[in-house]
Amino acid sequence: MSLDELANLEVTSVSKKEQKLSEAAAAIFVITQEDIRRSGLTTIPELLRMAPGVDVARIDGADWAISARGFNDKYANQLLVLVDGRTVYTPLFSGVYWELQDLPPEDIERIEVIRGPGAAVWGANAVNGVINIITKEAKNTQGGLLTAGGGDKEGGFGTVQYGGTLGGKGYYRAFAKYFDQQPYWGPKGVGPADRRDLLHGGFRTDWQLSRRDGLTVQGDLYTGGVDGRLVVTSLTPPYNSGTYGRSERRGGNLLGRWTRTLSDGSDLSLQFYYDAYHRQNYRQLLEKRQTFDLEFQHRFRPSERHEIGWGLGARYSGDDVEGSFFVAFNPPRFRDRLFTVFAQDEIALVPERLHLTIGSRFEHNDFSGFEGEPNIRLLWSPDPQQSLWGAVSRAVQTPARNDRGLVLNPVVFVAPDGLPAVAFALRGAPSARTQTLLAYEIGYRRQISPRLSVDVASFYNVYDNLRTYKPGAPYVDSDPARHGVLPLYFGNRMHGHTFGMDAVARWNMTGRWRLNGSYSWLAMRLHPDPATIAGATAGQNPQHQFNAHSYIDLPWRVQFDTSLYFVAALPTPQIPSHYRLDTRFARRFGEQGELSFGAQDLLSSRHPEFLPTGATQLFEVGRSLYGKVTWRF
Repeated sequence: MSLDELANLEVTSVSKKEQKLSEAAAAIFVITQEDIRRSGLTTIPELLRMAPGVDVARIDGADWAISARGFNDKYANQLLVLVDGRTVYTPLFSGVYWELQDLPPEDIERIEVIRGPGAAVWGANAVNGVINIITKEAKNTQGGLLTAGGGDKEGGFGTVQYGGTLGGKGYYRAFAKYFDQQPYWGPKGVGPADRRDLLHGGFRTDWQLSRRDGLTVQGDLYTGGVDGRLVVTSLTPPYNSGTYGRSERRGGNLLGRWTRTLSDGSDLSLQFYYDAYHRQNYRQLLEKRQTFDLEFQHRFRPSERHEIGWGLGARYSGDDVEGSFFVAFNPPRFRDRLFTVFAQDEIALVPERLHLTIGSRFEHNDFSGFEGEPNIRLLWSPDPQQSLWGAVSRAVQTPARNDRGLVLNPVVFVAPDGLPAVAFALRGAPSARTQTLLAYEIGYRRQISPRLSVDVASFYNVYDNLRTYKPGAPYVDSDPARHGVLPLYFGNRMHGHTFGMDAVARWNMTGRWRLNGSYSWLAMRLHPDPATIAGATAGQNPQHQFNAHSYIDLPWRVQFDTSLYFVAALPTPQIPSHYRLDTRFARRFGEQGELSFGAQDLLSSRHPEFLPTGATQLFEVGRSLYGKVTWRF
């Protein structure tokens, strides 16, 4: 894309409607299909490294810590992730199972990344950001697709796909994708662990039922698992032990969306999806969950200066959790219902120059009851090449199952009286409250010339009721046998603020060479109440990050692409700063084929990126090589 084409790219994540990227009053960054292909990255978490203001750290071979604008952890819960409008977070902890977010990269149209709250449109959990993964329409993936590849860490991977027509009014595609990833390295002297595999199949159909009506139906099925080490605790010797096991994952989803165009500037949509999964974590925790979601949306123009969007939604999520002595949930079964209504008015104060957006979302859930999440946004465009925007928003992160029902026994020791006891026993608290955010943002974007553009955004976030842990009085429990307990209870006794900025630059130096880069700065000031333990620390988030990407088109359809990343040190716990250098060399054979070779993390043989809260084993990532062939027919 030229910079003009990128500025006019239609995005949908800011206001739940199509609008030009240059006219979005939010800090939004788009990872395009060309960025995805030329990065050489094969997983969605790795692709998110390209987005400014997003913290992406690999924990081990199966897990990532991903967040936006702070509060990063394995179970980060302030980032909303969607795939074609379907939320993919789990109500168990309001986070994402990133190892299951697996799509053929060739089918992803774009990834829209919003840094900052999107709760007024998307609801609770869209606190610090929204990631919306949008796949291609079926009509744009016609014919066959074969990919195959492998590497020393990637193992083997491949995709088989075919798309065709349905009676002249519809299109379809169906795919099967598999990968077998090799183990990553554990602590020095321990050896490799965390091999994983996944078989994933899916389909999408798009129908043009009439001149005004469209219908999309799509679904997925997957099965796979992770082989790795686990900690086992019990009330009999040796009390704490390590062993190897397999974690099984399987599930699927089905989504249907009907859209109708009523007139120019007026449309409505009705979307339904069903999602179910079965997740067994090394025989310690079995989670079975079913989710039903229904959403209606209507957009219309009552006058030339107003564009109103409103909608209703309902969601039901039920789980059945079978635990062990190490981890369990109380009660083992829970049913959560969510009801929502939202409304938003975009007002053209000065047509094509000054726009004001006012809106709010109202929700009722079974954890915290009624919640309101308003926002106001102002966009000023003095000319088509530049815009200045500002926003004030409120967002909430409602309690999840683990906040109120978690029972975790991570360490067992023998007390002086000879009675087994559990240390750091983490317990959910029925009094867990909603975490709140009041965000202030301002941004500026400008296309300086046909070859150079910049986009800068800054923020000041004020948080309250952040998660903490509070030591409780020791007690004796008789289930499953008599033992002592030294408990820690979830609480909401921390407040604080964060501030920072992101900057993005794109420079098309010549017709054959373009450069993209971004820099992010984050400062966190968190204040837990006395006698409590902070549930999040500023030390888990890098203060500085930057990345730079070079894309060069050489003669004879050869491409040479390079990406450089820098992540500052994490002081709590101590993770050194590191640079990462990725390269990709590809030869294209018309529009049908491509042969590519890549190397990742060339600057380091092995290094850690993140240690989750409560974890003791520090895994390492490092240099890897791979090759891939793609053929279309």
